[in-house]
Amino acid sequence: MKISYNWLRNYVSTGQTPVAIAEALTFCGLEVEGIEKVESVKGGLEGVVIGEVKTCEKHPDADRLSITTVDIGLPEFLNIVCGAPNVATGQKVAVATVGTKIWTSDTEFFEIKKSKIRGAVSEGMICAEDELNLGTSHDGIMVLDANAGIGMPAKEYFNIEEDNVFEIGLTPNRSDAASHIGVARDLVAVLNTRQNEALQLKYPETGAFKVDNHSLPIEIKVESEEDCPRYSGLTVSGITVKESPAWLKNKLQSIGIRPINNVVDITNFILMEFGQPLHAFDADKIIGNTIVVKKLPKGTKFTTLDNVERELSGTELMICNTQGGMCIAGIFGGIQSGVTEQTKNIFIESAYFDPVSIRKTSKLHGLKTDASFRYERGCDPNVTIVALKRAVLLIKELAGGVVSSEIIDVYPHPIENKTIELSYQRMEKLVGKYIPEETVKTILKSLEMNILSEKSGILEVSIPTNKVDVTRECDLIEEILRIYGYNNVEIGEKLNSCLSYTPKPDTEKIQNVVSDYLSANGFDEIMNNSLTKIDYYEENPDFDSNALVKILNPLSRDLSVMRQTLLYGGLESIAHNLNRKIANQKLYEFGKAYFFNPAQKQAEVTKKYKEERRLMLLSTGLQTPENWKIPSEKTDFYYLKAYVENIFKRLRIEYWKFDEQPATQHFYNYGIEFVHKDSKKTIASVGSLEKKTLQVFGIKQEVFYAEIHWDLLLKNLPSKEIEYRGLPKYPEVRRDLALVVDKKLSFSELEKLAYETEKRLLKSVSVFDIYEGDKIGTGKRSYALSFVLQDEEKTLTDKQIDSVMNKLIKMFDEKLDAKIRS
Repeated sequence: MKISYNWLRNYVSTGQTPVAIAEALTFCGLEVEGIEKVESVKGGLEGVVIGEVKTCEKHPDADRLSITTVDIGLPEFLNIVCGAPNVATGQKVAVATVGTKIWTSDTEFFEIKKSKIRGAVSEGMICAEDELNLGTSHDGIMVLDANAGIGMPAKEYFNIEEDNVFEIGLTPNRSDAASHIGVARDLVAVLNTRQNEALQLKYPETGAFKVDNHSLPIEIKVESEEDCPRYSGLTVSGITVKESPAWLKNKLQSIGIRPINNVVDITNFILMEFGQPLHAFDADKIIGNTIVVKKLPKGTKFTTLDNVERELSGTELMICNTQGGMCIAGIFGGIQSGVTEQTKNIFIESAYFDPVSIRKTSKLHGLKTDASFRYERGCDPNVTIVALKRAVLLIKELAGGVVSSEIIDVYPHPIENKTIELSYQRMEKLVGKYIPEETVKTILKSLEMNILSEKSGILEVSIPTNKVDVTRECDLIEEILRIYGYNNVEIGEKLNSCLSYTPKPDTEKIQNVVSDYLSANGFDEIMNNSLTKIDYYEENPDFDSNALVKILNPLSRDLSVMRQTLLYGGLESIAHNLNRKIANQKLYEFGKAYFFNPAQKQAEVTKKYKEERRLMLLSTGLQTPENWKIPSEKTDFYYLKAYVENIFKRLRIEYWKFDEQPATQHFYNYGIEFVHKDSKKTIASVGSLEKKTLQVFGIKQEVFYAEIHWDLLLKNLPSKEIEYRGLPKYPEVRRDLALVVDKKLSFSELEKLAYETEKRLLKSVSVFDIYEGDKIGTGKRSYALSFVLQDEEKTLTDKQIDSVMNKLIKMFDEKLDAKIRS
């Protein structure tokens, strides 16, 4: 938001420099991000002076050029070649001296240099008004008043106004400071508090306002009171729409607003002065002499001032006449009711609209205006009449006309000032420092917060309606503290602390352990948006579309629901990287999935929504970067499955708590699920994604995906702390078996049975070869397994080893029909 230094001083009588004011505003929470010097004429006419043409002769080698000598107050006259047809001896002219920049646009200029033109020396330029941006004429040079002083800077002669403009980073809660008067109010409070000044905020005079006649009454009907709590307006007749005077154009241009005409410029001036948006309608185009504030049916076509036809959704608040819409309330006017040069009578609107309604409409149509910016944040509902009177007085001054109706003010439920109790004791406890009572009262008075009563260290304070963010005592204390200065609260020498207890298990620490493990093994962590496309879940057999958490006012269809899985965000990342020639990828993401339970009772709203933490793993391409010496293999199902199992092992979760079952999700081409034996809940799944799913993202290579239900995993963490013991003294023994089994039997089932059969001596089981072929029969598979045995108390004997192996062979045969391969 831009604030003019010159404009600001209309409301605060202070001699503070722009830099000092910028520091004061930043101190109180209105951060000044930059100060820009501006002039009413680009460049400020630097280097241009008033001169007198002493001699003027035709150029011997050019019929259209003249050779002149010009006195600009220097000991010697300047020789200047001029091409203007009206140049003559004795004229007072504007002269651009050598080094002057002549601006041809806001960003482009050329510099005056000493040169030769057709052999004649030229030491400057006699200027036309368009060359100095003082007008549009280029018929010839400007001939100035004969009394103009020779050598006088042109910026003084033409009264070029200089200003400093503050760029303020306005936070959304500071709607009270979205104007020059609002910023001036804070400035008064800061200077009164920190520099012991006795400044008063100066408001524009509106006492001269009066109704001249009642020749053009307008009826106002508000049908949507919730969206329009207050609507004020009146008519002015007999105006002349024309160009605004220089002072008004300069003020608007200094803060980046383009002047249009005197009426529209006045409404913009009031907007930036009070923060109250106004709108001027051509009163002769208000059919039925009636203003109706209502919503039009869905599908209604409406053309706005930018000549764009928009289709209404039925939720927009509209300003209408008896036959149709004239304006999208608080945002943008219609093309049929705007003020033009032919307008003679106007109706001026000054209203207060509901911030939520304005924001929804603004987002829906992608319309961001200065008016919507303020209405969205909450304007002051009790400033509409003052702003209206101020605008009318300016219109009568600059456009003529008479007030031809009473002020109509539809305000059925007035919004009163809030009352808050402020305790000095609680404030000191919250701030951490005692703030003198007189200082507190000075701050409140400067911010126009009236103290209604004071008793036993407690103030009863009336909060003006412009302070929409001050609703509690702590908010009021924050207002006092920001004016007093956060930097004035010293850091004490004593540090107070309390004992804290971290519940077990420490989920954050566990997540970091897994993250470190994955990152150390070449995985890259990603973080995707929780908002996602609804298209992913519509007609998707793996997810219930009725359980989607939908956004009430989404920015777009692509960000309209909360995700139920991390898969689709991960595939977007895979596709993004593949499009940038990154073929080998290993990614992981910790995130939440969101679910809605429509069957839950409305009274138990906290149970209607559920969040579940998940861990996603994705791999595609090669396992390791290409290397001339060590060949790399492609990632596959078993590669990713091993990482899931290693996470279980790293967290000391007993692998045998889970059953491996075929994955049920349709997005898997093939895969498995780890299902908890007791709860029967799926803890994790891993598999290869089907081509149909990958085609949605334009992915043409195989992708492997795993998702761990992190919340359920944490519930299965071991309760016992890690126990440390010395290495066994006695050696381990390895024995191998080649077993022929049914092709459908997996290694995990063999592994599981082995550990159930020998729990004490068996330390590990692994597969080192798999064979399928004619030698073992159709539908059969051979697993070559290694078994590691160890007794931690003594050396194993051959008898013990044979006993264990025979027991394993017997159980494999009886339970799984596994035969020793011969």
